[in-house]
Amino acid sequence: MSQTENQLLPTGHARIDSLTMSGIVKRFPGVLAADEIDFDVRSGEIHALLGENGAGKSTLMKMLYGLYHPDEGEIRINDAPTIIKSPIDAIQHGIGMIHQHFMLVPSLTVAENIALGMKSSRGFQLDLDVVSQRVLELSDIYNLKVDPHLPIWQLAVGEQQRVEILRALYKGAALLILDEPTAVLTPQEVDGLFRILNQLAADGHGLVFISHKLHEVLEISHRVTVLRDGRRVNTIPTSQATRPKLAEMMVGRPVLLEYEKNPLQARDDRLALQDVSALSNRGTTGLDAVSLQLRGGEIVGIAGVSGNGQQELAQCITGLREVTAGSVTVDGSDVTNAPPAALHAIGLSYIPEERMIDGVIKEFSVAENYVLQDHGHPKYTTARIFMLFNKIRQACRRAIQQFEIKTPSTETLVKSLSGGNIQKLVLARELSRDPGVLIAAQPTRGVDIGATEYIHKQLLEERDKGTAILLISEDLDEIRALSDRIAVMYEGRIVGEVVNDNVDVEQLGLLMTGGV
Repeated sequence: MSQTENQLLPTGHARIDSLTMSGIVKRFPGVLAADEIDFDVRSGEIHALLGENGAGKSTLMKMLYGLYHPDEGEIRINDAPTIIKSPIDAIQHGIGMIHQHFMLVPSLTVAENIALGMKSSRGFQLDLDVVSQRVLELSDIYNLKVDPHLPIWQLAVGEQQRVEILRALYKGAALLILDEPTAVLTPQEVDGLFRILNQLAADGHGLVFISHKLHEVLEISHRVTVLRDGRRVNTIPTSQATRPKLAEMMVGRPVLLEYEKNPLQARDDRLALQDVSALSNRGTTGLDAVSLQLRGGEIVGIAGVSGNGQQELAQCITGLREVTAGSVTVDGSDVTNAPPAALHAIGLSYIPEERMIDGVIKEFSVAENYVLQDHGHPKYTTARIFMLFNKIRQACRRAIQQFEIKTPSTETLVKSLSGGNIQKLVLARELSRDPGVLIAAQPTRGVDIGATEYIHKQLLEERDKGTAILLISEDLDEIRALSDRIAVMYEGRIVGEVVNDNVDVEQLGLLMTGGV
């Protein structure tokens, strides 16, 4: 159906009344990533796509956006067979994609970012005034309020996401794919995004909403498709879905989504920060006079939008970043700027944010990574010189069994494991030392819902054993589910602290943006 025959969207572009993917197959060496998957999106609906890591979501959407090409199957737009060869081809067919990590140039303005890669209406001369005017028109239509003349670096995260949506609409997207669109947003920004998505759907756009947050899927979508192991499990109306039902469809078994925590049995202070300051990687203020106390037997959650000092906080405590002012004490001993080895020796363990950079050596085996920090311990060596490989393998096998790590053997290279199993290995190693203080930074980022459930249970068990746990996470659901207290960071400072007892999500959201 031609654009002149088809109904137009408010943006003046042709509507995609229906898009259907039938029998889609995609093979990679040794892997069947998509196994005869059927998926469709209709005009005016928000269709959620759920599944664990490796379930096939990204592969399916990359084929729809022209990044991959299906080995078998068919894509039809408005009942017409369509071959999508590249992202440019996808855009020409009215398909846009909003990536989880924004594809924007920070030093350029909003208008310049939107104009990138597009032909000017004036030949070799820039037409940024035309682009800016069109951006303002789209902003008014969809309530995407952004100043086209501002550079990207001056915009908040939620505003940058609006720029991505505006860019897709400017290029004529009738169908939008949104990959984890709420991952870095505050609750208020999520509410604003959902209003925009509902308006887009009401105006005739089709939307694919990829998320791991089940409550958001239930709130925003009309239908839900669940993938598992490269196959479609089912597609159901959202009105017939519940969180437990969706989780079971994703994993193939019942999943515990809410935890009954034992009453808090807090002990003495184990970790204390007093007016700690530090520089960021850019040489600017990373931490600004942060004070915090953490007692044994409690979990303190650190909430905040990414980039507000959380990484610097974890690194200052664990000896990986210089403290420029203030002090850090563990069990009453001043450990300010102590090396990591000294901190390990006094019972501090660390689950790092970047597991593949700071947590493991991917070219090493599972067993070698398990004893990475303790390989010189007397239980693994003779006279601290000769390594006892049999004892190392035995200890690693016990950890594999206890922490349900899926690996062919202790000699398997870590790079061959899934993200969830690598995270379990890091957790097993850090807990094997029976720590008094545990710093857990983004412990379930990029991890399947089944592995997330397991890691959460382990953290709660450590809490009950008396371990003092600092949980740093950008996932408010995780923070609220596990924490006894919640501190909020903004621009390198702790701007508020609340007891996690029927905590007000709106209050947390305001604190995360520097409000009161």
